[in-house]
Amino acid sequence: MNTGYLDKLNEDQRAAVIHGTGGTGGTDLPPPLLVIAGAGSGKTNTLAHRVAHLLVGGADPRRILLMTFSRRAATELTRRVERITTLALGTGYAAEALTWAGTFHGIGARILREHALSIGLDPEFTIHDREDSADLMNLCRHGLGLSGTESRFPTKATCLAIYSRAVNAEEPLSEVLITHFPWCARWEAELKALFGAYVRAKQEQNVLDYDDLLLAWAQVMSDADFAAHIGANWDHVLIDEYQDTNRLQARILLALKPDGRGLTVVGDDAQSIYAFRAATVRNILDFPDAFAPRADVVTLTRNYRSTQPILSAANAVIGAARERFTKYLWTSRASDEKPLLVTQATEAEQARYVVDRVLEARETGTALKEQAVLFRTASHSGQLEVELTRRNVPFVKFGGLKFLDSAHVKDLLAMLRFSQNPRDRVAGFRVMQLIPGVGPKAAGRILDALDLAPDPRGALDAVEPPPRAGADWPDFVAALTTRADWPEAVNLARAWYDPHLDRIHEDAEMRRADLLQLEQIAGGYPSRERFLTELTLDPPDATSDQSGVPLKDEDYLILSTIHSAKGQEWKSVHVLNVVDGCIPSDLGTGTSAEIEEERRLLYVAMTRAKDRLTLNVPLRFYVTQQSRNGDRHVYAARTRFIPREMLEHFERVNWSPAQGAAGMVPAPAPIDVAAKMRSMWG
Repeated sequence: MNTGYLDKLNEDQRAAVIHGTGGTGGTDLPPPLLVIAGAGSGKTNTLAHRVAHLLVGGADPRRILLMTFSRRAATELTRRVERITTLALGTGYAAEALTWAGTFHGIGARILREHALSIGLDPEFTIHDREDSADLMNLCRHGLGLSGTESRFPTKATCLAIYSRAVNAEEPLSEVLITHFPWCARWEAELKALFGAYVRAKQEQNVLDYDDLLLAWAQVMSDADFAAHIGANWDHVLIDEYQDTNRLQARILLALKPDGRGLTVVGDDAQSIYAFRAATVRNILDFPDAFAPRADVVTLTRNYRSTQPILSAANAVIGAARERFTKYLWTSRASDEKPLLVTQATEAEQARYVVDRVLEARETGTALKEQAVLFRTASHSGQLEVELTRRNVPFVKFGGLKFLDSAHVKDLLAMLRFSQNPRDRVAGFRVMQLIPGVGPKAAGRILDALDLAPDPRGALDAVEPPPRAGADWPDFVAALTTRADWPEAVNLARAWYDPHLDRIHEDAEMRRADLLQLEQIAGGYPSRERFLTELTLDPPDATSDQSGVPLKDEDYLILSTIHSAKGQEWKSVHVLNVVDGCIPSDLGTGTSAEIEEERRLLYVAMTRAKDRLTLNVPLRFYVTQQSRNGDRHVYAARTRFIPREMLEHFERVNWSPAQGAAGMVPAPAPIDVAAKMRSMWG
């Protein structure tokens, strides 16, 4: 056996890879391991090498469970494993050999479907995405008369957020309302009734929502015999990004491996920034003490991404955290260039400064795609987007509308879901109203009839068509009931939808290209079930991946929320609005835990930079629609996360427009524009 693949690892990485294997792999199950992987420390590479090392040592790839937080991450990991095992064995394990590699939700869906008949589920269930879930919540909301209350009842999106928080955080509804949704606390009794109706509706329609995939899995694992039965499928369980797990996921994991043997989790407490999704940093902080004897901890501190001045500044920021695994990131990438801390007078001047520096870097050899502008909230980039547009700088923004959120794509997916599961009321309600002459009442009447039929697919032929649907109805029924092989079914659904696309949308040609692209994506999946499940659980990013970049230009600047930027890196990074009120957000300072997460957000933003980092500090903001004071200017101060004693890690700059390139151009002579405009017409 050739173990030369270990030679490329540093000392800490190697310790994590061979932990509990005697240095040569082996079939004995190793004790539990926590790998604290600092930003840019080669986490993915280390995890891939550990999986490969287990395989080289004789582990069965079919008995390895590898869970990540995106399908893309799982694919990248398995491909790396294939390359490493090929180096070690001469012929490696194909990526497909790791049959249990995927996301938490994807693995959960697979387990629930495989054991459906044993746990009281119909194996033909469909899965709702967030928008479909909100629509079903709204139907239940209307059904209980809660949309007609004299006082404003929470919207469907807020109701779903409350429900999701209670499920994933395993917190009582009363506690969720008081802590996270205090303005909704008066509706506790009504919300409890609504959530009961929502659960019943899902079960009647044979659908699961995103949260159900974890909730049902966790409930199955609460039965010791069933947990042992499922856990016995795998010798080794490896989890990536453990700092982003919620309580349900931690409970599932500990039920799979109650003694911890064969269990490896990898993550970084300093990058736990998804509390709004009910993720809790406590999972990773408390992991070592969940077992007796205590789990081993290996810390990766060598950074392969950033220069040392950037790391020194980031270390100082996170070093002030109240509770953390102690580590000091270091690198061999020396530099004399400290991160910039740039003060501007206003947001508009901030935007102008950032665009000046971006274009300046482009002229000196740093492509736009190698630069990024990060911000706490999507709305913070408004002024910058205006300035970029004015100066004809192409950009892509992450954190906006997702490919699968567009109406025409959701229409086609609803058609596919309704064809698979005619009891999916949300999908049917959406699709039927695409037919001219069919409104909510007619669609509801047809869906009621299908609910009563023992075979809803067969009953569709017998349903009395809506009077105003005309000749469109037979085509609709034929498209739904015609059996077609996969992925021909997508082509059939798209052919039915095509004339409606022209009728509904003025930009039908652009949208038609999206649907052709969706059909191409579908061709990469073996079945309709797999396609709908995986696309719902792990959709393409905004304006990227399969959705394509909506630009004609070959180069473009990256704009991104900090949350969307996690896991990415660029040569040059600008961070906007590094002031109190933005970082930390005004809404993120209610508790010490919230403040600590805001500190971690700044740390994540800083550690995305490879060569140059600029933190921008505008001092004055123009605030609109203030209920008492009207539109006004407000003043801000540098973020509390960079106190005076940390300033030694930064180069401080006070910038004004006169210092930019435009300031070096002589002012032109005045002109009379009004006279010029009049002269055009004699």
